[in-house]
Amino acid sequence: MEIILLENIINLGNIGDKVTVKNGYGRNFLLKQGKALRFNKENEEFVNKKKDVLNKKNTELKNKFKEIAKLVNKKTFIFNKESKENGDLYGSIKPKEITNLIKTSVNADVSPSQIILKNDLNKIGVFKAEINFHSEVKASISIKIDKIQSK
Repeated sequence: MEIILLENIINLGNIGDKVTVKNGYGRNFLLKQGKALRFNKENEEFVNKKKDVLNKKNTELKNKFKEIAKLVNKKTFIFNKESKENGDLYGSIKPKEITNLIKTSVNADVSPSQIILKNDLNKIGVFKAEINFHSEVKASISIKIDKIQSK
């Protein structure tokens, strides 16, 4: 499927680029989320006319995400969870829980889909995670999982 991008997308292209993607990715994600248009002459002309507006909108979005990234970058977020004797948790920590903790501790809006976990958070320890705010804005955080101290 050939599409024209309406925003910069990591590993795909920039605003106004004509790219070829698999049908499912194009239809179910890019077109549905308003990140791209199907490639044809009318859409190509439309994007070329609107390119300045799209670039300005992209820059504003990038600056907003840079502010949020400053709040969370290099921070450590601590979870206290019940665990087994060997340090395994009874359930793993999901991106939704991480976003809730970020919201309550530093008052920054992060969506679960922006969090990239390198491995499952199902043991006690310190783990690294990346937050992908924008194609050009990233932040890295540490997640520390402690055992709840029993009385």
